[in-house]
Amino acid sequence: MKPTIYIERALYDEPMALVQQHFTVVDSLQEAEGYIVPMGKIDEALLAANPKLKVVSNIAVGYDGFDLEAMHKHGVVGTHTPHVLDATVADLTVALILAVARKIPQMDEWLRAGHWQGGVADTYFGRDIHQKKLGIVGLGRIGEQIVKRLHNGFDMEVYYYNRSRHQDLEETYDATYLSLNALFATCDVVLTMVPLTAETTGMIGREQLDLLQAHAIFVNTARGLVVDEAALVQALQNKQFFGAGLDVFAQEPIGADHPLCQLDNVVLTPHIGSATVATRTAMQLQAVRNTIAVLKQQGEAYIVK
Repeated sequence: MKPTIYIERALYDEPMALVQQHFTVVDSLQEAEGYIVPMGKIDEALLAANPKLKVVSNIAVGYDGFDLEAMHKHGVVGTHTPHVLDATVADLTVALILAVARKIPQMDEWLRAGHWQGGVADTYFGRDIHQKKLGIVGLGRIGEQIVKRLHNGFDMEVYYYNRSRHQDLEETYDATYLSLNALFATCDVVLTMVPLTAETTGMIGREQLDLLQAHAIFVNTARGLVVDEAALVQALQNKQFFGAGLDVFAQEPIGADHPLCQLDNVVLTPHIGSATVATRTAMQLQAVRNTIAVLKQQGEAYIVK
């Protein structure tokens, strides 16, 4: 008899075919041994209500919605999907930097409104990013992909803050290690790429944002709670720095009445860092393989600890 699994959201054809090969899909989580879910919130209440569960396979690299203590208590394994989305998230991060620097959304709106009657006033001009100073908070796998694009493609100087030094990356990209505050005070473009943990929650606050130079750009494609969002809103309202690009928020989703949506110096995307068909398919396939590894002891799983 095949193990039973519950799927929170429809999968693409290729991962679904793999599911059907190995599992019986059930209509209720209470019947399931496995749970495949995008960005799942797994807590004591859910686990207590679904005692058959043996594995939760998150279709994401981040697992801050997992109550690992409760999962350990109930004997439920948690898995995630690292590596397969690194390049795609890096691409979006670069896109946000360019969108802010060159005011692309504003220019698109301006043109569509029929304002292009002649030249463009220099008040709408953007900023260069080539040969500028890039500061990255968190230099892991995705961070390295971003640095590779911006150092090699845009000739940017690389500065970073991380829990530990990366001597190999310092040599490869001529990167310089700085303290968190020094990085914010020094760099023209600052971006975050750290996981959400107790240590990183709120690590970027008013103190750091006040250090940004007037021409600086701030981008967050990591997790919204890494940044003090109220302090960020105030800094943008006061136009303390050039602008921001945000793919993540303290609470998601946000509505049109959110303070950030009222500002013209921020570019917003709805947490789409990994949102390409190819990458989401790869993530779903990895989640299914993780489930196979745990429930059928075939292959290896990316287990969170």
